[in-house]
Amino acid sequence: MKTILISLKIFLFFTILTGIIYPLFVTGIAQVIFPVKANGSLIEFENRITGSKFIGQQFDSAEYFTSRPSAVSYNPLPSGGSNYGLTNVRLKYLAAERRIHFIAFNQLDSLTDVPSEMLFASASGLDPHISQKAALLQVDRVAKAHKFDADQKQYLIQSVKNLTEKPQLIFLGEERVNILILNLELYKMDQDLPNFNKADTL
Repeated sequence: MKTILISLKIFLFFTILTGIIYPLFVTGIAQVIFPVKANGSLIEFENRITGSKFIGQQFDSAEYFTSRPSAVSYNPLPSGGSNYGLTNVRLKYLAAERRIHFIAFNQLDSLTDVPSEMLFASASGLDPHISQKAALLQVDRVAKAHKFDADQKQYLIQSVKNLTEKPQLIFLGEERVNILILNLELYKMDQDLPNFNKADTL
């Protein structure tokens, strides 16, 4: 009986320590040191949460830049990739199909070199970034859908370049563009069209 009581006390102690005190302690530190990241790096736009900086979203409209393909339809709960190997016939078929769709959707030349991230889904299925090249290949289609003139189109190109993120710590990863942030910038530009002035925006 004495051994059981000791065991119960130890169990209760560690339950409180690791199940209550430690999580509250770590959460408190996170909220003080980096609250934005601790809360999911959420993006607030026009007084509402539009998404997270690190979770990709699906954009199918011709009026917006499209995201990288997702094997889980951008669902954050069962995040993951297709797990197809490089020699898998299904993977080759999907890549070829996505290439055809990207070229047709953006009205590009059939010989256009489509960036690999637009052909293959990421390992998480939630990658929010694409390369600057992939974004620039979509500019003509987006500008046409919004009926932008030459100045507005040039501003859109400059927006893509301005929003291009550098590699982490200079050498980790590649330059990339966050599609949600870029589309929000596009939305703001679209809303300001009646007051659009080249001198003010470029």
